[in-house]
Amino acid sequence: MTSLHHASGVHSVIGVDAGTATLREADHLVHELLDRLALTEGVFACTHLYRTDERRGTAVSLAVPDPDAVWQELPTALPEGTGLALADRTHGPDDAVAAARRAAAAPRASGRAVVYPGVRHLTGTVTAGAILDRTAIERLVVLGAPAAELPPATGVLTQDHVRPEWRDGVLTLPLVPAAGGLLAPFEVPNPTPCCADHP
Repeated sequence: MTSLHHASGVHSVIGVDAGTATLREADHLVHELLDRLALTEGVFACTHLYRTDERRGTAVSLAVPDPDAVWQELPTALPEGTGLALADRTHGPDDAVAAARRAAAAPRASGRAVVYPGVRHLTGTVTAGAILDRTAIERLVVLGAPAAELPPATGVLTQDHVRPEWRDGVLTLPLVPAAGGLLAPFEVPNPTPCCADHP
């Protein structure tokens, strides 16, 4: 799996708080950013819910192969008032920067992955073995039977919407029973027209 850190140990995750209130809005922001920055390979983009006395919303973390280059482009790719954080660098108003810092520190501990290596393979019905072999997802968990081991040939109805979660450093996909003896991701798709073409 692609590392979230450079080999030198320098933190390479960029936190972004653009004021998105919902997961759907944050998903749309992720896809807009990746399209605009032409980022495709080796990217982890995750959403992170936060709530403070001053504000609540959904921040985004971006783990990319070349964070310094992305950092230079982000301020012009995002609306005014967006908070950004990368290691000791920040941009934007203090409250948004605080949320961005939390998002940058969250991956591998918590968060919901929207884009990750192999996500484009997850369309239609795929097998459990293919998910583990062809994507960054490391663990499949059936809700209600967390200790169950899935045979590699088990079918998973993706609905073209697969959002695994970071749990204790492991990218984990929660599944539930679906029709026809299949399983399906716990989170069901609810795309807006502008996001309907994104996985």
